[in-house]
Amino acid sequence: MSKHSKIGIKGEQIGAEFLLNKGYNILHKNWRSGRKEVDIIAFKDDILVIVEVKTRSKSVLSYPEEAVTRKKQEFLRIAAADFVAQFPEYVHVRFDIISILLDREGVNEIVHFEEAFY
Repeated sequence: MSKHSKIGIKGEQIGAEFLLNKGYNILHKNWRSGRKEVDIIAFKDDILVIVEVKTRSKSVLSYPEEAVTRKKQEFLRIAAADFVAQFPEYVHVRFDIISILLDREGVNEIVHFEEAFY
């Protein structure tokens, strides 16, 4: 497994734990709709939350959340529509980003962008 993949998997685990600590219920991790994948699908306060987790090492010059492009946002919208079609009990949907910066000691910074896009 590549270093990039290991960092991504670690970030998704950190992101899920972060959400659990904030009172979210984790419904799915790495949920797939065709070729589109949602890192975390969570639920809190009657809102279905579609979460994209982006993780980078501190040595990278850009912020992790900058990697959530318009194309990625559109993929997430399509995947969310597929999820809601399968589970119509979820009426309200929100798109969040969890941005994680790692250093050698572990998590250097974690930022949760609620309602990051629509």
